[in-house]
Amino acid sequence: MQSSLPTADRVIDVRDIEGEPFSDIIDALDDLGAEETLRLTAPFEPVPLYGVLDGKGFDHETTEGEDAFHVLIQSA
Repeated sequence: MQSSLPTADRVIDVRDIEGEPFSDIIDALDDLGAEETLRLTAPFEPVPLYGVLDGKGFDHETTEGEDAFHVLIQSA
């Protein structure tokens, strides 16, 4: 259901990326403005990414949908 997804200024759905999505995620974070939010959609909970986000100064909140995890990311 699209209406239950967290709203964000930018969206990256790694289910659409062939291969390892880490560099695409980092690029999206680097392009994120100070007041902007990014919603990351993944087919699994991206637990290894949480430490990277913390190290780069981002807050994150994860919700689980029917077929994906949605991580709302913003500057801390």
